[in-house]
Amino acid sequence: MLTDLVVLGIVILAGLVLASHRVTTSRAWRATVTPLASIIGSGFLVIGPILQTAYGSWSPLVMIGLCAVAYLFGAAVRTNIATLDADDRRGSIVRGLETAGGWALAGAYVISVAYYLNLFGAFGVSLTAADDPVSARLLTSAVLVLILLVGWTRGFGALEQLEQVFVSVKLAIILGLIAGLVVFNGERAGDDALSFTAPGLSGWSALTLAFGLVVTIQGFETSRYLGDRYDARTRILTMRRAQGIATLIYVVYIGLLAFAFTPEELPFGETAIVNLMEIVSPILPLLLVAAALSAQFSAAVADTGGSGGLFVELSGRRISLRQAYAGLVGVGLVLTWTTDLFNIIAYASRAFAAYYAIQAAIAAVGRWQAGSRGLAGLFALLAMLGAAMALFGAPAEG
Repeated sequence: MLTDLVVLGIVILAGLVLASHRVTTSRAWRATVTPLASIIGSGFLVIGPILQTAYGSWSPLVMIGLCAVAYLFGAAVRTNIATLDADDRRGSIVRGLETAGGWALAGAYVISVAYYLNLFGAFGVSLTAADDPVSARLLTSAVLVLILLVGWTRGFGALEQLEQVFVSVKLAIILGLIAGLVVFNGERAGDDALSFTAPGLSGWSALTLAFGLVVTIQGFETSRYLGDRYDARTRILTMRRAQGIATLIYVVYIGLLAFAFTPEELPFGETAIVNLMEIVSPILPLLLVAAALSAQFSAAVADTGGSGGLFVELSGRRISLRQAYAGLVGVGLVLTWTTDLFNIIAYASRAFAAYYAIQAAIAAVGRWQAGSRGLAGLFALLAMLGAAMALFGAPAEG
């Protein structure tokens, strides 16, 4: 009962704060919330059980490592904002890398839409009698077709206006979840019932799985593409802030999960977090499903619009917006019916890792040309790490 009250209280309080006039009209917060919502969106729903199953009670260290790597990739993107977006004089090498990066990001968006909507389908049926893979795929397919019809006939302007509402709901529920876990861990500690779970993976398998989880901490790069609304300084500061907040939330969340459950209580699956949180509080599953559905749908709409625009631009308008949407939905349907969510996560992670490798390479070239040899070397090493992640990222397996 205490946990339920704490969860509801925090969700309501956080919702009121996020919906307040001061927050919703804050320019700095709006610039922060776009990357923040992407970073702790879909990944938050799946990464906890995956890390617990693979790394056990060492999972907080893995989460810290993922966030640290993400911050370094973010530093490369921030460097490019400061140098390229503030000064548009670009050499042929940088222009070529920028084009390659655009194609890599467009491809990553295509896969990420399939990722978001397969998660939408899994959570959409999770609390119903039709909780099975076929029903989840049917729901995913229906939403993919709906997005195609809306984009084809009316565009996404009206749907995109709901994004800030969805973001506020999601963040409030996540804070409520963390508060519930704090109370739950406190009760277990009082009963001397905290658990240490041994890692399920080690060595190369453990490393390649971490490579395959890049998509769960991506999203900070969206600040790079907000230049029509915010200046370079604002985007750099708010991206750094978003990554800091996301790191704090992720590390606290994974840290609380790491010792809360015994191995027998740890399920594995797309919606494993729902089953876990039912142990914490009976109201959390419903709240998590609500957060999942709103978050996945808004993210899918945003990435569909973003990828469509990128394909039109990169193709020199040889590909129309409608053709881009149709191709994206076609790929999404193929992925939905030929593979599972964990493979899609790995595919998306590898695509985003390729994009980050290119961003790091651009930063390395820029710093080399500016005479900063040390930073150029660091970004070159980061580009090689991104390439390794793109080549070797592996899916989670139960």
